Amino acid sequence: FMQVAEAFDVLSDPRKRAVYDQFGEEGLKNGVPSGSGECGAWTQGYTFHGNPDKVFRDFFGGDNPFQEFYDRVDGDLSMGFGGLHGRGAKKQDPPIERDLFLSLEEVFHGCTKKMKISRRVMNEDGHTSSIRDKILTITVKKGWKPGTKITFPKEGDQGPNNIPADIVFIVKDKPHPRFRREGLNLIHTANVLLGRALTGTTVDIHTLDERTLHIPINDIIKPGYKKIVPTEGMPLSTDPTQKGDIIIEFNIEFPQSLTPERKELVRSSLL
Repeated sequence: FMQVAEAFDVLSDPRKRAVYDQFGEEGLKNGVPSGSGECGAWTQGYTFHGNPDKVFRDFFGGDNPFQEFYDRVDGDLSMGFGGLHGRGAKKQDPPIERDLFLSLEEVFHGCTKKMKISRRVMNEDGHTSSIRDKILTITVKKGWKPGTKITFPKEGDQGPNNIPADIVFIVKDKPHPRFRREGLNLIHTANVLLGRALTGTTVDIHTLDERTLHIPINDIIKPGYKKIVPTEGMPLSTDPTQKGDIIIEFNIEFPQSLTPERKELVRSSLL
């Protein structure tokens, strides 16, 4: 052990090592021969200080080389592959994000979606891997908004030197034939002939829960006019008993042409 300590003491010092490499052990211990030294060279004979414990402490940074195993970070042992306290620790791969398109009906009622993923999984030998399928189950809650994220921790590809990525699904609305969503409200666009816009009409709306609403419009429908149908919109995710509204917007359809007789009727009625 004394010889090992002495060797480390010499080889860990660049100046001592340079003398040893050029002049050998004799030159190191007896001093550099006259006329052979350069500026900064070791010129005095080297003598080992004889304290192997000092070399041990200098190398390990203390009396106990295993001390770092007992030093804890946030109450837990912090050790990764290749070192302690994060030196060479495994890093987690960036999250993998995928869109989860849901119909308005699925979000209105809530549902269960099963998503199939293929990922690389380490085999039992710890060195080789294979591609395997896995089914991830998502319980869609009533009223989930677009942008809602569902995270499956560490379900990404496995590897010997990485922490698998999280799989993140992000809710997005599928296009709908009758509605578009704005917050908790459902926007419905009704096409209305000009004559009915002026004289009144009824708008029939087929709801997401399979009912038909008959909404009478007695006001004159002018550009920008909207009709609100309370509590017929999307449920609030934290309290599904509360709902938004259906808002009816109108697209007024003008006639392509009018006969002279009809033009005269319009003049007499409106002018």
